[in-house]
Amino acid sequence: MSILFSPRGQALLATAAMLLLALLPSLTSSNYIISVAISGLLMTVAAASLNLVYGYAGLLSFAQLGFWGVGAYASAIVVKDHGGSFWLGVLASALVSGVLALLIGLPLLRTRRHAFVVATLTFALLCTLVSRDWIDLTHGPMGIPGLPPPEAFGFVFEGSRRFLFIALGFSVLALGFLHLLGTSRIGLVLKAIRQNEPLVQSQGISPLPYKLAAFAVAAVITGAAGGIFAFHLRVVDPLIFDFYYMQTFLIIVIIGGAGSFWGVVLAGAAMVALPEMLRFSNDLRMVIYGAILVAAMLYMPRGVTGWLEDRRIAILRAMLS
Repeated sequence: MSILFSPRGQALLATAAMLLLALLPSLTSSNYIISVAISGLLMTVAAASLNLVYGYAGLLSFAQLGFWGVGAYASAIVVKDHGGSFWLGVLASALVSGVLALLIGLPLLRTRRHAFVVATLTFALLCTLVSRDWIDLTHGPMGIPGLPPPEAFGFVFEGSRRFLFIALGFSVLALGFLHLLGTSRIGLVLKAIRQNEPLVQSQGISPLPYKLAAFAVAAVITGAAGGIFAFHLRVVDPLIFDFYYMQTFLIIVIIGGAGSFWGVVLAGAAMVALPEMLRFSNDLRMVIYGAILVAAMLYMPRGVTGWLEDRRIAILRAMLS
């Protein structure tokens, strides 16, 4: 029974969820459900990237919203304005977001934590203004509609059912990489920096390169996710910078447990599915959703992972007593 509360148990649950998603087109005829699954996958990847910066390095970064939108615009511009392929567009999303993260990350990470939060929020708001006002590049408020479906070896990923496999493949690769990074020496150092940065410095380790690496990696993955998300919507406009997306990323990390990889992945699935399960009451849906979030924070202040760990310890103590 205790295996369900262990990291191995959480990994098994996440793997089962991925397998279920792969079988989803054969389990349902609803394109809406599949579309929600695609959005959930990409938002979970973006949340897991935020977890690398916030949960591991201890830096609350609103810049993730900026990278999400920049990636969406980069992919759309490459395809629609320059005739590139979807795959080249996603690559451009990752590269542009990564370079931008390195350029702004170096000065921002030298500031104090509170100043860093304000500066990253300012960056996200600036991205919104650029998307709306730089008409020659972004096409202004009208955005860039009519994005073509991805194509590979003559196979066109038309419709949600086919596009699901692109989102699923990307999510498995991105989450797998983030898991390896989080369990590596880099991930351990980032957690040490979050817990006691002066102690890390006393061991001869400079925190700045590790923070910058986490910031840039999170930007690359979030930008690529945003680029794929734009082609899922088939349009990109300034609404891609809506704070709803950043709110969702942050809620997933907090509910899952900051610093816990599997907790964030499972919370991503739950937080995307929950609003859909509450559609039985359109008038009270968001009120109930908010009440559930408040209750979760009150009874699980360390997130789902912390709560599961407490239950696992309680079960072990009961078995030993």
